[in-house]
Amino acid sequence: MKAVRFALRSFGRELRSGEVLVLLAAVGLAVAALTAVGFLTDRIGKAVARQANEVLAADLRLRSQAPVPDEWRELAAGYDLQTADTLSFPSVVFHGDDNALSTIKVVSERYPLRGAVRVSDELFGEQREVDGIPAAGEVWADGALLARVGADVGDVLEIGELQLTVSAVLTYRPDQSIGFASLAPTVILNISDIDSSGLIGEGSRVRYALLVAGDESNVAAFNEEIQGILPDEIRVRSQEESSERAYNAADRAQRFLSLTAVISLLLSAVAVAMSARRFAQRRMDTVALMKSLGATQGFVITVSLVQLMLLGVLGVAAGSITGYVAEELLASVLSDLLAGTLPDTGLRPVILASGSALVLMLGFALPAMIQLRNTPPLRVLRHDVMPPAPSRLLVAGLSLAAVAALLYRSVGDARMLLILVGGIIVIAGALYLVGRGLVAVIGRARSGVGVAWRYGLANVARRGRDSAVQVVAFGLGITVLLLLTIVRTDLLEGWRASLDENAPNHFLINIQPHEVDAVGALFAQNDIEVPTFTPLVRARMTTINDESVKDREYPNRDGEWLANREANLSWSAELSSSNDIVDGEWWPVDYAGQPLASIEEEAAMNAGLTIGDRLNFTVAGREVEAKIASIRKVNWDSFQPNFFIVLSPGALDDMPTTFISSMRIPDEKQPMLIGLMRAHPSISVIDLGAILEQVRGIIEKASLAVQAVFLFTLAAGIAVLFAAVQSTIDERRFESAMLRALGARRRTVFAGVMAEFAALGAAAGVLASAGASVLAALVAVQLFDLPYEFNPVIWVAGVGAGILVVCISGFFAARGAVNAAPVDVLRGAPA
Repeated sequence: MKAVRFALRSFGRELRSGEVLVLLAAVGLAVAALTAVGFLTDRIGKAVARQANEVLAADLRLRSQAPVPDEWRELAAGYDLQTADTLSFPSVVFHGDDNALSTIKVVSERYPLRGAVRVSDELFGEQREVDGIPAAGEVWADGALLARVGADVGDVLEIGELQLTVSAVLTYRPDQSIGFASLAPTVILNISDIDSSGLIGEGSRVRYALLVAGDESNVAAFNEEIQGILPDEIRVRSQEESSERAYNAADRAQRFLSLTAVISLLLSAVAVAMSARRFAQRRMDTVALMKSLGATQGFVITVSLVQLMLLGVLGVAAGSITGYVAEELLASVLSDLLAGTLPDTGLRPVILASGSALVLMLGFALPAMIQLRNTPPLRVLRHDVMPPAPSRLLVAGLSLAAVAALLYRSVGDARMLLILVGGIIVIAGALYLVGRGLVAVIGRARSGVGVAWRYGLANVARRGRDSAVQVVAFGLGITVLLLLTIVRTDLLEGWRASLDENAPNHFLINIQPHEVDAVGALFAQNDIEVPTFTPLVRARMTTINDESVKDREYPNRDGEWLANREANLSWSAELSSSNDIVDGEWWPVDYAGQPLASIEEEAAMNAGLTIGDRLNFTVAGREVEAKIASIRKVNWDSFQPNFFIVLSPGALDDMPTTFISSMRIPDEKQPMLIGLMRAHPSISVIDLGAILEQVRGIIEKASLAVQAVFLFTLAAGIAVLFAAVQSTIDERRFESAMLRALGARRRTVFAGVMAEFAALGAAAGVLASAGASVLAALVAVQLFDLPYEFNPVIWVAGVGAGILVVCISGFFAARGAVNAAPVDVLRGAPA
């Protein structure tokens, strides 16, 4: 108890020391970063995933050619999940003497479970979100359908045996397809009207779907349970399949947040290690005096550990509050993204961050405490007497074990940890060697410069190992800051590039061959760039390598579904800009030999296909055989016409063909589409604007979260720099006092200190630039699937940042030592 009381009494005095403040800041930043990132990763991750799920109108969709059994709804209810039913089928819609083919979308209450339907009160009018579904006896009709049959809001449409009033123009529904099956505009009607419509009878081709949504863990548990009992006719679609671009945006944002947490923790660990080392060194004289007065080792270590734990508690409290406040501020900024029934911020991130910080302190400070315990009493008389240092293997083992456990517990991504920790260990070793080399070179080559530079460079050479350690600390701080800056920039630029302002916002489908020239002319008359028209042939695969597709075994159900469904084929002489060959070769532009095929890589993997396999198709009663010549990676979210299978030119000559196209139509020219649809009623126009807006919103909010959390890492990096400066602050104070007592001007002494920091910063900046470039390439390619191009500017920025940031940090941290009155320093200075 005496040791505890003594520790508490002296704790207030200890708080005023620089190394304790840096230690406190390092712990607080670690907790704040982990807490805020924990909250944000959880809440933003779920929010972005849910927004991405809008393309399903649910978290999970079960689709079938037969009515979904009630047992599935009951099973979902058992997991506390919401459900809604949809039916879709083609039918002719009449308005007076006019008629048009339409896709009838029948929906139940609570549709959609994710996202919202948008309507307008007139064609091309202002959109608004609606809550609910059309009332019984009413419909929401696509503007393209109304244009074709000459109807407007308030008119009556005949659908089967029903007379339904158009109550709104349908402009967007979350689960609208942009595929080639959407050959007709949509009409949404209430499921209560379907029984009296006479539209569904025996043999009707109806697609049924059960939409499921709710808590993420409950959805996952429901999905896992149904996988083993799913009938062949039911396919399940989840968020990973819903929208590649939206899902990738969410996944990359979460990965960057985790990366930021990892790097913040690593930087905080370096700052804690350096501060704890100085924490122990500053107490050696006090411990020696205590021992000479009879204090036991147990008393000494108890006092140190109590004070260390008090610092940990204060750091945890300050960090938790900072992290929580930061998360709440960000949550308010992202309120529109985080709207909905998202989980409240619980205590789990705080508990995890607090435990991590305390383990961090023990892992990096305990070795220093062990050394402090062994301080000999003789140090009272001889300040150069040092206690025996603990085993370096013990120090490194405890520290690395603590960090590895915390990192894996925080992110659970072994590949990320291997790349980051392995890369940083290699860079730290290289920095240390560079630091030792710098010391050796400067020791021989500091003549011929001014007084301030000679003093600064002499300090670098004289401190030797401490200078090398400072180069390591400075270099690591700059490396990870450059790394995050590069990855963050590449990530944001990649997102922006994927949302090209000139990306297509409309699809035209079912263009007949004789209509191609007329449609092109219509675009030209309205000063809109004439789009490219891509051919489309409907076919069915019959055999693979002479084996029936029905009898063949496939790696998974998606492959079986792909081989047995009705296929959309195209042909092309040139490779699409949204495609890349990953295996094999594309045929020559003037190829005229036997039919060749190029297949999308995931489709090839699911169906077990490879280069050289022979595919047979039936097209309008005729057989076509093609050999696979290449495998392609397709960017399905490019909003360009893309196909699983593309054939070589001439393979589908004289086959029944329609054309599709994508184009960008400015808002002010979109009314021309009414004329196009009336002149060519068989053509379907699909508006992609709402989908583009949805994805753009996801990416913008994820980008904002990424940039906000980046600030925590900047703060952690600054803490490392301050800790590195603080590690030699006592020597600097004594040296400055001696020089000023001997007549040196304060300006000269301060210039010498800045010269020392400039040399250390330049050395750290050079290697940090190299290390950051290599790590950025690994992280960008391996973790974020982003292209990486070497940028020489990073070397200029690295060296400049090294000199500037280290000098600024050194200025604020060392000015007190230089400005201290010599008489005050020398009275209590070490010998």
